[in-house]
Amino acid sequence: MKQVSLLFLVLFSVFSCNKTETLDVIPDQNPQPRLEQFGFNFNDFNVLNDTIERGDTFGSIIEDQNIGDQQVYDIIEKVKDTFDVRTIRIGKAFTLLRSKDRYKKLQILVYQPDRGSYYVIDFRGEVSVSKIIRPIRVKQRTIAGVMDGSLSEALNKNGVDASLANKLTKVYAWSIDFFKLKKGDKFGITFTERYIDDTIYDGVDSLKAAFFEYKGKLIYAFPFAQNEVSGKLDYYDENGKALKNFFLKAPLKFVNITSRFAKNRFHPVQMIWKAHKGTDYAAPTGTPIMTTAAGVVEQTGYTAGNGNFVKVKHDKTYSTQYLHMSKILVRRGQRVTQGAIIGKVGSTGLATGPHVCYRFWKNGVQVDALRLKLPNSQPMDSKNLPRFMLQMKPLKWELDSVANL
Repeated sequence: MKQVSLLFLVLFSVFSCNKTETLDVIPDQNPQPRLEQFGFNFNDFNVLNDTIERGDTFGSIIEDQNIGDQQVYDIIEKVKDTFDVRTIRIGKAFTLLRSKDRYKKLQILVYQPDRGSYYVIDFRGEVSVSKIIRPIRVKQRTIAGVMDGSLSEALNKNGVDASLANKLTKVYAWSIDFFKLKKGDKFGITFTERYIDDTIYDGVDSLKAAFFEYKGKLIYAFPFAQNEVSGKLDYYDENGKALKNFFLKAPLKFVNITSRFAKNRFHPVQMIWKAHKGTDYAAPTGTPIMTTAAGVVEQTGYTAGNGNFVKVKHDKTYSTQYLHMSKILVRRGQRVTQGAIIGKVGSTGLATGPHVCYRFWKNGVQVDALRLKLPNSQPMDSKNLPRFMLQMKPLKWELDSVANL
């Protein structure tokens, strides 16, 4: 009996040793979500987000992280070729990634000078700096509708950045007065927008195509580079006719004609009948006066009749003159671009009130600018028309489709 008991104990021991013990692992019911930014897992760090305030410097920021004066100096010397610490600006964001132990030792500093890039200063081991350019994606969008207010209001309703209104105003400066668009006029616009990291909106990138109904007619605009090497864009309608004219319609943004070109007009100051070889545009004193085309300032000065004046020579054929200025803003011999501000409206010389008298010369003879058929700038070269049509047709089709034309 004693031997049987002993055998039982041995067998029990053997089976006990061969038994595999299993443990039930209970999963964490609330796992910490992985937060990744700037290429780092924020769960691995003690994170401090902040912005540059008045008086902050790169040195003072890292010195507050228990880095001694000598270390700060050495670090600035090491990073200066890649990151100029003097360029940090008030209001810009920075992030400190520190160790999660009780020492909270600085590991990484991320500085964001703008939305499109950031610097990573790595303090782990040998100090290093990297500038990261965030990827930008350009997306195309087409909108269409009818006017029910201003151009800016129409764009705002479609969630479009206001900068597109300025771009459209410049493109159509020679063909549309946007203040005269009527309620119910149709429009369509194709444009591209920039997105940083595919999510952060960064504004309008470029205008691809547009049309506006104006005085019962659809006026299209398509960008096209006649010279593929230079890539300089001008805008043309669906037939390849340039929208931009060689001359602006008037030297003021807001036009109020008070006296036209006439062979015989009663002069309100001299009280005699005489020729009026210009067009008068009334405006408040100080209103900016624009040169209607690019050229070189030929004359500036003052005479008893003209008051303060500027004369611009545009080419061998055309010159323009602007009279009665309160202030001249250019000098003789200066090159000016179309639309450049050359002076301010005034009432100097023989004038009964603030206005600019706009005079126009063709081949040395003063002519009526309002009746003159002026040339377009850079007309479409016939050899470029097939390439333009190839680019334009799919853009026009998309515009017309979205607008249900």
